[in-house]
Amino acid sequence: MTDISLVARPLAIMAFVFLISVTSMPGLIRMLRHFKMGKSIRDAASAPIMAGLHKAKEGTPTMGGMIIWVTVLATAFLLSGICTVMGEGSLWCRVSFLSRGQTWLPLALMTAAALIGLVDDYLNVRRSGPRGGGLRKRHRLISYFLIAIIGAWWFYTKLAWDQVHIPFLGTFNIGAWYILFFMFIIIATSFSVNETDGLDGLAGGTLLAGFGAYAIIAWSQGRTDLATLCAAIIGGLLGFLWFNINPANVFMGDTGAMSLGTALGVVALMTNQPMLLLIIGLPFVVESLSVLIQVTSKKLRGGKKIFQSSPLHHHLEAIGWSEPRIVMRFWMISFVVAGIGVVLALIDRI
Repeated sequence: MTDISLVARPLAIMAFVFLISVTSMPGLIRMLRHFKMGKSIRDAASAPIMAGLHKAKEGTPTMGGMIIWVTVLATAFLLSGICTVMGEGSLWCRVSFLSRGQTWLPLALMTAAALIGLVDDYLNVRRSGPRGGGLRKRHRLISYFLIAIIGAWWFYTKLAWDQVHIPFLGTFNIGAWYILFFMFIIIATSFSVNETDGLDGLAGGTLLAGFGAYAIIAWSQGRTDLATLCAAIIGGLLGFLWFNINPANVFMGDTGAMSLGTALGVVALMTNQPMLLLIIGLPFVVESLSVLIQVTSKKLRGGKKIFQSSPLHHHLEAIGWSEPRIVMRFWMISFVVAGIGVVLALIDRI
């Protein structure tokens, strides 16, 4: 490919996926409403602050995140299928981004996580499951664990990958320990994105920054198929956010948060820049840390809390910040730290 086509392909794919997702979303919202797939809000007894702040949102269609991974997956296989029919050298083969070495694994793990999230969303809507509200947190973590161990096994055995790169320090071979490292990154990223998905547009905007940063990093490394996959996810996210910004017509749901968190973790690992997730994904890190701090405080201090509510975005709501203010400031921070992460990655290559 020429330099121009290397840039044009991800941008064209992003625009295509955006158009498909933004035009398909109204139909999906109508279908979710028809089948009464509305969000259930926890009651005042179990979560008084949450109930008070978000009770008006109860019944808003959820599972909207499926539009992102479905359109990305459909686009990848559609282009690959047409390429197979038209033959090598055709335009379709030049724009296809489905490749064994770069995009099979993130697409596979994203889909697996999406399906588990879909089950969780359904149980939550129907108020079924272990506690009448979807999967328990430990069941979600077990799900993350199973997905992560499959990906770790593929990386370590099929790709013979056991290297961890630490910016400005070098690349280190850690042998079989890479399996545990891979699992930690996937579980931590998926969990953190899921915790961030609590306000209109919050997870979607922060994920835009994350995938945008890793698209540039992948492109700079010559992993153009992976960069195009990130661009496709960005297109799907933009189409979803058109209907998810405050006041939201639809929520992402676990099917979106779990799948995209998993995909972001895999992309970070495939670019061998997972350590930069601490910077690029700083909002996710802060959100998950606020939950861990809250839980630890309640267990060790006899139920005493550090925050009025967790994750952090709910605490900010509780102390009087408006939802749009929280979301916009998170977005700004996300794009700033994503930019810093990209600069560090590019300098690290010099």
